[in-house]
Amino acid sequence: MDLVVLPSNRPAHRFYRGGQRITALRGEPDAGSHEPEDWVASVTAVAGEAPQGLTALPDGRLLRDAVEADPVAWLGDAHVAAYGADTRLLVKLLDAGQRLPVHAHPDDVFSARELGRAHGKAEAWWILEGGSVHLGLRETVSPADLRALVEGQDTERLLALLHRRDVAPGDVVFVPPGVLHAIGEGVLLLEVQEPEDLSILLEWRGFAIDGAKDGHLGLGLDRALDAVETTARTGSDVDGLVHRASAGRPLPDAADPYFRLERREARGGAELAAGFAVVLVVSGDVVLRPATGRDARCARGATVLVPHGAGVVRLEGRGDVLIARPPAP
Repeated sequence: MDLVVLPSNRPAHRFYRGGQRITALRGEPDAGSHEPEDWVASVTAVAGEAPQGLTALPDGRLLRDAVEADPVAWLGDAHVAAYGADTRLLVKLLDAGQRLPVHAHPDDVFSARELGRAHGKAEAWWILEGGSVHLGLRETVSPADLRALVEGQDTERLLALLHRRDVAPGDVVFVPPGVLHAIGEGVLLLEVQEPEDLSILLEWRGFAIDGAKDGHLGLGLDRALDAVETTARTGSDVDGLVHRASAGRPLPDAADPYFRLERREARGGAELAAGFAVVLVVSGDVVLRPATGRDARCARGATVLVPHGAGVVRLEGRGDVLIARPPAP
């Protein structure tokens, strides 16, 4: 199977500003002011807005349909034996043109029980351009007090409740399900996550969204807040979630059930093991040379979908790449 160099897949009219940094990274023409996300190799639709968000292949098929039709070729025998035709992965480029609202995502158990969904939404970020992020409660808050803050849209207090960390290119952030968080203005990142579009908004004042109506997954505020972590995390806890990427395994062990992420240099004939993956070229000019199929020659900002059937992929040229994969089977 051939590698697939993917163009931008940017849902329009999102509720927060951004997108110019994605445009600059990819070297593309200017886009709209509210296109802050590029959904890469996506089998997930924007909630309530299908088919927005779904990736189309060069032959016109949706990636979702192609994987369902031939899961072994795309995902490999071991993955299919463990997870079926579920890619277990969504990758995004995200440009925060303004600070994102305080929000959280449900875990797998809550999503299955309350929403009938196959996944919750754990996520992790590789920082491409820095700024600040807010993550985890500094103090324990009762559900009643949290509800009062949300109903009153006391955004200053909500944000002040969270740990703040400055981040720089090459830092990584792991966001477990349920943990409140917000991405600061100016941050550009690669996000790996479970393949769902499920957010519980605690803040919406000043954003182009009716959070009271659309921010609680259709469950109502009380039920949605059951999915939100209300106990404090220590500073050392947060330091375990926000840190400089290591050379080997940049994400903590707690991310292993959800996804994998690594950085590699295209020097000396480095190789990527066979398997479904999404590659972002962070810098330089890189040639991806699969065991089968055609080479992909890529400059900075290119995103490449690697099917299992392409076999081992050699990295040639000079540059750095990020590789996102589903969890190991």
